[in-house]
Amino acid sequence: MNDTPPDMQDTQDQPLVQEPRRWQNEQWTAQVINNDDDDGWAVAMYKAGESEPALVGPWTMGRDKKNPKPLDGSAFITLVKTASEFVRRSEQQLHAQLNQSVTVNGQDSRITVFLRIVPDEDNPYAMLSAQDDSGKALAEVKVTAGFKLNRQTAQAWVDAEFAKP
Repeated sequence: MNDTPPDMQDTQDQPLVQEPRRWQNEQWTAQVINNDDDDGWAVAMYKAGESEPALVGPWTMGRDKKNPKPLDGSAFITLVKTASEFVRRSEQQLHAQLNQSVTVNGQDSRITVFLRIVPDEDNPYAMLSAQDDSGKALAEVKVTAGFKLNRQTAQAWVDAEFAKP
């Protein structure tokens, strides 16, 4: 058994693997690997279609204190829950970093200002937009990806009648 990442071929073309060092379902593959940081073992969780592991964590030694404990169904279920939660939290954190909003006072109503960062590798930018309490779009401008949205910058943009900052 090798410790390389799992093939990411269509799982419908091949049976699902359930072996002592590799276990999978339609969405996830758990692969027990050598832990490069010490003499122990780790388990890498791969989401279907991904070449990099979503999560790598320590894995228990077997009774002989040399080989890893074999994967089984209940351990796999726990690993899938942990990896799924980790991925969900990472996605939420990224979404929060890329999408911000602040509500400020306009002339006649409250205005919510949004900043949506577009993390393009070559030319990142952000879209600054505003809407009133009813959800009506009031303005939208392109700004640098480094634009800092806070109550002061949002209020200044609204007070300037949405002129490009």
